[in-house]
Amino acid sequence: MHMTSIDVQDLTKEYGTRRAVDHLTFRVRPGRVTGFLGPNGAGKSTTMRLVLGLDHPTSGSATVGGRAYAAIREPLRHVGALLDAQAAHGARTGRNHLRVLAASHRIPDHRVDEVLEETGLGPAARHRVRTYSLGMRQRLGIAAALLGDPEVIMLDEPSNGLDPEGIVWIRAMLRRLADEGRTVLVSSHLMNETASFADHLVVLGRGRLLADTPVREFIGARVRPAVRIRTSDPAALLSALTRHGHEAAEHPDGHWTVPDARVDDIGRLVSAAGVPILELLAEEGTLEQAYLDLTAAETEFTARHQEA
Repeated sequence: MHMTSIDVQDLTKEYGTRRAVDHLTFRVRPGRVTGFLGPNGAGKSTTMRLVLGLDHPTSGSATVGGRAYAAIREPLRHVGALLDAQAAHGARTGRNHLRVLAASHRIPDHRVDEVLEETGLGPAARHRVRTYSLGMRQRLGIAAALLGDPEVIMLDEPSNGLDPEGIVWIRAMLRRLADEGRTVLVSSHLMNETASFADHLVVLGRGRLLADTPVREFIGARVRPAVRIRTSDPAALLSALTRHGHEAAEHPDGHWTVPDARVDDIGRLVSAAGVPILELLAEEGTLEQAYLDLTAAETEFTARHQEA
């Protein structure tokens, strides 16, 4: 499998006067899961359509492995995509839907049964697609994306309609595809869902790039770490913390939060002071907090520019 990436270069797409994608530049690299984030209408689906040649850019380019999608022969063998789970023909069985796709891309028939198993559709393979639930259609769309064993996989909101088991399954599958060295781009508007599977983030707002960074760095740069602590002796805790210049906030359920602090430092100073500890842990920021911090700044920024 040759290494390949998705390259978006100064990409702009206008529909009439509306600019859906605005001078966008980023690269999706192999070997990791890239979460493609932003509110609905931020330009994620449009960008994916441009990469897949379903739409043409007003200016700029979007390529896969250095080539336009339209120039790739038997594209299913190189790029697997899920953009619209409703696309399968209702009267066909799940298996026949995949067999038709396989035949048109010279993909061997045995791959059909492999991807049916892999996506958990084995038992439903001979049922008509019109009888499938939304979650099963989603799985069929993913099966189609994986059919040609592609090195690039692009999924638009893949956890839509999946039940909790389905969501756990898709997380594991995305991780496995990235571990195999594939390039994986997954769009979502669900922050904490994305945090559970993505290593890297590309964040859009109103068609513009807001961030292109590893998940951990994105959170670390925007959310102050804190330490969560519970004790049977709050007075001793507070006096030990105050002596060392730390503040603490009490919560209704009885735990305390120490902002801008690290577990090792707090643990050391409270044990030295003999404070009884019932719980001590680092409160990691969430992707949701970091994202809201970023978009709040972005909203202020655009508001200020409109007034000027």
